[in-house]
Amino acid sequence: MASTDVKVLGSWPSPYVNRVRIALNLKSVNYEFLEEKLGSKSELLLKSNPVHQKMPVMIHGGKPICESLIIVQYIDEAWTDGPSILPSEPYDRAMARFWAAYVEDKWSPTLGGFRNAQGKEAKVAALEEVREGLMLLEDTFAKCGKGKDFFGGDTIGYLDIVLGSFLGWLRATKKLADIKLIDETKTPGLFGWAEKFGSNVAVKDVIPETDKLVELFKMMMTARPKA
Repeated sequence: MASTDVKVLGSWPSPYVNRVRIALNLKSVNYEFLEEKLGSKSELLLKSNPVHQKMPVMIHGGKPICESLIIVQYIDEAWTDGPSILPSEPYDRAMARFWAAYVEDKWSPTLGGFRNAQGKEAKVAALEEVREGLMLLEDTFAKCGKGKDFFGGDTIGYLDIVLGSFLGWLRATKKLADIKLIDETKTPGLFGWAEKFGSNVAVKDVIPETDKLVELFKMMMTARPKA
């Protein structure tokens, strides 16, 4: 099937949508990005994902695939000519999936909680959670990366994509709160990893610009109902 027969439904600020775009770029797959308007859902999105009714959705050959982690794994299996995204060794593959689930279910909600926390005490508590998670991921990088540039070794892999999709929001958080979450002293491995990941040709044009995310966040805060 022609690789151009691929559509991605999503919005530019979403790390979950950008995972899919990075994975397709790594595999050199041509695709059409169908931008969803923020705050609304297109008929195509609702039709393509009737269960969860959310993005991202990738449509390949007329068939929709939903949920970002599932889509990235599908991309790895559907386009075998490009570099592998998931590790080839069963144990390494299991570890990549385990830590991807940790980022998805445990760490990323803490990042959102920190951005949205109201009041000094809540901010401090949320920040501590985010930093604890990053220390865990610093240790994971040392184990999974085995001294190389990425969690996936010499090349960008599954866990790189899952965590790296939040790089734009990490940069925006630094600008909004004047707090460096990935620090060259406390998390030197992740600091170097973020520089290499963010500058990769498959990634750099996908990660949203910091100023655009900051502007969006401020708009969202302004629109939030007052308690």
